[in-house]
Amino acid sequence: MLTGSSQTFTVKYVIRAKFEVEGVVEKPDVIGAVFGQTEGLFSPELDLRELQKSGRIGRIEIQLNSKEDKTTGSITIPTSMDRVSTSLITASIESIDRVGPCASKVTLEKIEDVREARRKAIIDRAKEILHKWTIDSSPSVDKIFKEVAETLKATKVEKYGSEQLSAGPEISNAKEIIVVEGRADVINLMRCGIYNIIAVEGAKIPNTIKKLSKEKETTAFLDGDRGGDLILKELLQVTNIKYVSRAPRGKEVEELNCREIFEALKKKSIVEKPSKRKIEKPKRQVSEEIVKTTENLKNTLEAVLLNEKMEQIERLPVSQLAEKLQQTENVDTVVFDGIITQRIVDLANDKNIKSIIASRISDTVKTPLNIQLMTFLDIKGTA
Repeated sequence: MLTGSSQTFTVKYVIRAKFEVEGVVEKPDVIGAVFGQTEGLFSPELDLRELQKSGRIGRIEIQLNSKEDKTTGSITIPTSMDRVSTSLITASIESIDRVGPCASKVTLEKIEDVREARRKAIIDRAKEILHKWTIDSSPSVDKIFKEVAETLKATKVEKYGSEQLSAGPEISNAKEIIVVEGRADVINLMRCGIYNIIAVEGAKIPNTIKKLSKEKETTAFLDGDRGGDLILKELLQVTNIKYVSRAPRGKEVEELNCREIFEALKKKSIVEKPSKRKIEKPKRQVSEEIVKTTENLKNTLEAVLLNEKMEQIERLPVSQLAEKLQQTENVDTVVFDGIITQRIVDLANDKNIKSIIASRISDTVKTPLNIQLMTFLDIKGTA
């Protein structure tokens, strides 16, 4: 069994190599060669002893057999590092050419991706669970007909306002409403249990929608196509909608499944009304630690992760930022010399990150409700 240090150790990859030694040696000789002949090849961050202390590689296992003045065996090294670092460690192990006083040769057999094997086992088990679940929970034909009939009865589309617009049964009493494009959109959202909806039903915005948007907190949920763009443009001009959600680009609201509908509504963005005249955007005050970090990052294509106390957690290339955000906890602020994209915003949202500061913000990013997005030009120190 592979074991690491006393701290928690999550294995990502396992390096498996074989060796041949021209002479009789023992395990301590092989261990000594592994640590001794790889020491100092690279920076201290890739030193095997330091990696074991920090829990990034686990216990190194040696199996050997001596016969006819020759020793053969295997080396097994579990690692939690990324692919690049794991590959460098593997190549270092292969460079060992002596064990004790004897000539030796080390050859890589394979690098196992432990997570891939685990994923396969999970998928196979999930298939078994789903099969048994389907058999145990399959309803009778009579029960299916009854449930469908009740659903159709409960989700009858109503008519609302002087224009007799298609709407859900909760449109009158709800404090928050959702405006969609057509009757098919209303039916699809009601199928997912959403009833505070009303349809525009045409290119011109009805007076009923204009009135409702002034009285209730309104979200526009529109198709991800050119038609949705045009309706949004008119809604921004003649109504007081507060939020906007869009179907994925190229899709319509009426064809989304319930998971896609709830995801789109969760990612709704605050409406920014077009200004009639250009107003200089006031700078936001931030801590001096953030200002200094920003100055140090300009033109470096690097990123810095900060905790709540504005202490640096890690500095890394921007190209590794998305992967690192998925792996790192307790990040409060991200500062990087690059462009804020929707993917970075979504990852930050999942990790409850409060602020992202970068050289630029992509025009396609939807402004989140709980994260501050700023550029280097938007900020100033508290001094």
